[in-house]
Amino acid sequence: MNKNISGFNWLEIAREIQQLSQTGLAFAVTDYEKKRYERLTKITVEIIEHHTNLEKESLKKVLMEHPGYATPKIDVRAAVIKDGKILLVQEATDNCWAMPGGWADVGDIPSEVAIRECKEESGYNVKPIKVIGVFDANRNGRPLEFFHAFKIIFLCELINGEAKTSDETIDVNFFDFNNLPLLSLNRTNKKHLDEIKLHLQNPDRKTFFD
Repeated sequence: MNKNISGFNWLEIAREIQQLSQTGLAFAVTDYEKKRYERLTKITVEIIEHHTNLEKESLKKVLMEHPGYATPKIDVRAAVIKDGKILLVQEATDNCWAMPGGWADVGDIPSEVAIRECKEESGYNVKPIKVIGVFDANRNGRPLEFFHAFKIIFLCELINGEAKTSDETIDVNFFDFNNLPLLSLNRTNKKHLDEIKLHLQNPDRKTFFD
């Protein structure tokens, strides 16, 4: 009997398969074990390719660039406020807007990621003063295609600088919370911005966490 699987979460299943494959390869000893786990990665690629617009070779490259025990990635964002407006950058990849930020690298201090990414993507120097929240990125907004990730959002004080784009951004601007551009939902979404507004209204509000 055929079953309706149109609502099946293929990306979630693909991520779980890839997690098993990546962790298995990290501990595999024999060639037989390695080949079995490599086959799981190929299955992951086939699933994601079928349910997205991403190309097979690009998928293989991304998935094989992260060897070792599978753990969530960390995305850090800087919430920078000026005259009640929030700083957003327009992403070159999708032409949509997000708070400046990006993946943390091994050895990074989280607050320093916010400082660095904000400077690189927007041209502004900032000082993190508070953690707004720690979000499960795959359960808030549009799910990530490849990885499970946590998102840390820092409220940042604007020190100085001027708007400047980078290789990753094509525009920089401050926006009223009630008049936002089209958001890059993997990076910044309404729930993130609503939480920031609550902290601005109540500076004593506790850090949000999933």
